[in-house]
Amino acid sequence: MKAQPPRDPSQSTATPAPSPVSRFRRPDDPEWHWLEQRDDPEVTAFLEAANAASRRWFAPFEDLVERLYHGHLARRELAVHGLKTPLDHYTVWSETAADADYPVWWRHPNDDAEAAECFLDLQARASESPFLEIGDMALSPDEAWLAWTEDTRGGETYALLLKRLPDGTPVRLLEEIGPELTWAEDNRTLLFTRFDATQRPDSVWCLPLELSGEAPTAGTPVQVIREEDPEFWVGLGKTRSREWLVLESASKDTSECHLIPARTPAAPPRCFRRRESGVEYALDHRPGHFYVLHNRQATHFRLDMADEARLDQAGDAETWQPLIPHRDDTTLEGADAFAWGLVVTERDHHQAQVRLRVIELDTGHALTRDERLPLPETPCSVALGDTPHFDERHLRLREESFTLPVTWIEHDLDSGERRRLKQQPVHGDLRPDQLACERLWARAHDGERIPVSVVMRADLVGHPLPTLLYGYGAYGEVLDPWFSVARLELLARGVAFAVAHVRGGGDRGEPWYLAGKLEHKQNSFRDFLAVRDALVAKGFSDGERIAAYGASAGGLLVSASLNLAPEAFCAAVLDVPFVDVLRTMENPDLPLTTAEYTEWGDPREPETRRRIRDYSPLDNLTAQPWPAVFLQGSWHDTRVPYWEPAKLYARLTELGTARGPVLLRTDMDAGHGGASGRFKAWHDNARQDAFLLWALGMENRES
Repeated sequence: MKAQPPRDPSQSTATPAPSPVSRFRRPDDPEWHWLEQRDDPEVTAFLEAANAASRRWFAPFEDLVERLYHGHLARRELAVHGLKTPLDHYTVWSETAADADYPVWWRHPNDDAEAAECFLDLQARASESPFLEIGDMALSPDEAWLAWTEDTRGGETYALLLKRLPDGTPVRLLEEIGPELTWAEDNRTLLFTRFDATQRPDSVWCLPLELSGEAPTAGTPVQVIREEDPEFWVGLGKTRSREWLVLESASKDTSECHLIPARTPAAPPRCFRRRESGVEYALDHRPGHFYVLHNRQATHFRLDMADEARLDQAGDAETWQPLIPHRDDTTLEGADAFAWGLVVTERDHHQAQVRLRVIELDTGHALTRDERLPLPETPCSVALGDTPHFDERHLRLREESFTLPVTWIEHDLDSGERRRLKQQPVHGDLRPDQLACERLWARAHDGERIPVSVVMRADLVGHPLPTLLYGYGAYGEVLDPWFSVARLELLARGVAFAVAHVRGGGDRGEPWYLAGKLEHKQNSFRDFLAVRDALVAKGFSDGERIAAYGASAGGLLVSASLNLAPEAFCAAVLDVPFVDVLRTMENPDLPLTTAEYTEWGDPREPETRRRIRDYSPLDNLTAQPWPAVFLQGSWHDTRVPYWEPAKLYARLTELGTARGPVLLRTDMDAGHGGASGRFKAWHDNARQDAFLLWALGMENRES
């Protein structure tokens, strides 16, 4: 069934402005590779001209954009008070004023709730630059100092700042480092990461600090580990027991952990188990034992125990004691250790549903309890929230779904009582209880069952609706149901929102991811199209009015699907889309390229190059009837450079066969995640929704 070409308001313009594509076209470069020359003034001139053309197209819809934006604001609680978290000495929380983009962080002594004091004002810091992104915040173990990393450009390189709490002057200690921070338990050492030339975090460093006075000073950073393999990157953390610093070196399918006693960070790191190709493992700790979550001879992961007293032999898998065996129908996703036992995160393959499992162990390590925590509904998202204390028996859980706003629950392990701590408020004419969520299953080309989630107004169930189909499907990332206030503007106007849980994501566990990567990548695209057809066949969607959305690798998913079946959709929004896959993967000097070989493949191998070439969106553009498309890029994006959406815009425009407008908007002040301030991000979302409503023929529909 074909989608109808949407009406293009630009067609009514008597004297349209010349296309930026025709003005900047270079006959000797039909693929527009010259756009990669960031320092060429013609590049910014082209992007600015494309932005101007986009503004002209949106001009008739500015009133709609503003209605959507203000409608969103009216549904949201603008003054946000974060959940308070008690630490050892202080209770901390954030507050965002109704007119603020960024939060302010507060604390009070645990025994004096009236003595509140501000210790970090991000709204004030954001006034100094058009962009602000916090990479990490880390309180010293004695809670007297705060370290944080911040990016003020959007390029995902960070500065390290440190201040005495609550009101010391921030001191800028380092520049051009990675986002992650961890304090050692000696109260005077910070660990951080640094990048190589391709912005790969390749090393972990210790920074000794002098904190005796009001103004901190730093010694010379000392390198702890360096990862030479360009396919690996490093990360750092600390066990909840606060006994061990864990330094991880990992690729997409292989990992290796190094341990340092948290109280003596100058000690040399000890490798727990040397890397083994294709084997991933992660560690947590309780006194006496390490817990090893791994996929060695266990595709869906298993959980074993290793003796801490025999650390020199702990990496020998033959000495590990089994705790949770491998299962064919469940993937183990995580294990969090507490003094009393473990919280295990696992995913059911059949239902594509995550669950939390509580395991209690006595002092002899015998199992005394093994139960799954209740779910508020299915499908839903549930995760262990911020629970910093090692001996805590009141677990904080974060729950949400397409119809359940984000809710924080306290679960008492002793009584089983569930107490709601906080729920995201929702205002306006469409309440969460007026929504309906359905889980259906599409049948793929090879017979596989693909989970699909759909949310809509409950009073419209049973009617084929205009639909926005959302896709991602890469890196094993999961699209568990999430609540969105912004989405309510579309739902209130009668649009259904659907998610295609395609292979390549992690929605049905590790096998689901493996079945949509490398030589199986085409499954992702064909699954997406199968979901689209199932929505129509099962009566959820109007086949003439289905739009697609994809961001980053989701942009690859959607654009590759459009190359396969361009008439399946009436419109598409591609946000920072990864569309120049082959050329990017052939350039190891670009950020992230080498680390992505285990996801997409290394094109230096002829068969791999052919495989990537066969689906890379820009390499498969032909004179086909693509739908109307709104492309969005960011000038400082280091993950998907601005030139990828810009090239797609130029080449689609030159082909001239799209059934509607081809628009490009590049944010010249942002990075991969878009605008950092919440109001600008919400306004950008309103513009995107206006485009979708127009494409779905609903621009005049009010909520």
